Amino acid sequence: MNLDNTYKQDFEHILTLITEARNRVYSKANSELVLLYFNVGKIVSDKVSSDKWGENTVQQLADFIQSKVPNLSGFNRRGLYRMKQFFELYTPENEVFNLWLDTTMPKVSPLAVQISEDNQKVSSALTQLQNIDNQHNKFVSTVLTQIQWSSHLHILSKTKRAGETLFYLLLAVTEKLAVRELERQIKTATFERTMLSNKLVSGVQTQLPENFFKDPYMFEFLDLPDGHSEKDLEKAITINLQKFILEIGKGFTYMGEQFRVQVGNKDYRTDLLFYHRDLQCLVLFELKIEDFEPEFLGKLNFYLEALDRDVKRPHENPSIGILLCKGKEIEVVEYAMARNISPAIIADYETKLIDKKILADKLHQLTQVLDKTDE
Repeated sequence: MNLDNTYKQDFEHILTLITEARNRVYSKANSELVLLYFNVGKIVSDKVSSDKWGENTVQQLADFIQSKVPNLSGFNRRGLYRMKQFFELYTPENEVFNLWLDTTMPKVSPLAVQISEDNQKVSSALTQLQNIDNQHNKFVSTVLTQIQWSSHLHILSKTKRAGETLFYLLLAVTEKLAVRELERQIKTATFERTMLSNKLVSGVQTQLPENFFKDPYMFEFLDLPDGHSEKDLEKAITINLQKFILEIGKGFTYMGEQFRVQVGNKDYRTDLLFYHRDLQCLVLFELKIEDFEPEFLGKLNFYLEALDRDVKRPHENPSIGILLCKGKEIEVVEYAMARNISPAIIADYETKLIDKKILADKLHQLTQVLDKTDE
């Protein structure tokens, strides 16, 4: 189609309006659908829990809906029980909602309310407790309705702990993950890897953002052979850049591989350089196909200093470095990082998927070790 440039800008503007309106309609339809399932789940849950309905009644309801609306899908017996499970997972009494609530309002101790002599504080605390229903309505409308029902089904069927459930729910909302993207995040145990990274980083570098990095990173999509070189790893990443960014997290803008920095009269080449829009800083990934060695950190710090002096802009934050190694010993990392002042992390990478249970057990063991250390 030959388009007259005189009208092109107007035509593009109208097309944008159409696209945005369609997206709003789709978003509104999805919100209404999720609310419908939540409300139906509430009715089924209340009736079953009070022994007013049994399994036969739920089947009769499914048959009744089918007879009245033959083309309506999702309301068979299994679907109705999924809606019941969906509602029960996010009730005000459930741990998932309370974990979310902890992040949005201060925790009120009933004992503190009883012994407080300040009438204003007591009144405020009681009002806060009375507003739980309002907070729950906010949670349903601003969190649950933001992702597709199929994404909710993945979370329902694939997560077991409250913290894990909330993690993937908020990840899907904030990152606007498609169903397939969310499925991969769960399959590759992003929750366990992120929590492992947080626990390891917390004792080494406190200036790194929480829930931002993972350990290990999963690069199963690179299809690398055994015995690959660092050059092979870098090339495979650049070829699969979109998948790589999905794994490291959204918000990254790619600035290039073998990025040149000049110090004195000598040129140096970094591996993979990104800019992160939310953190407003450069993020450098250095690739190693062997286990971590302390000298790797010295080179990384050298690159970060060069980037901060010559590439970073005045309004930007200090650059962050990530060493991706084939493996590491935690004690060696702790010694190497003890006097390190640059924001940096040493993370493993895997070219094949790790069993999620192995990572969950590793997280549990590490939590126990750190809890004993704090005693």
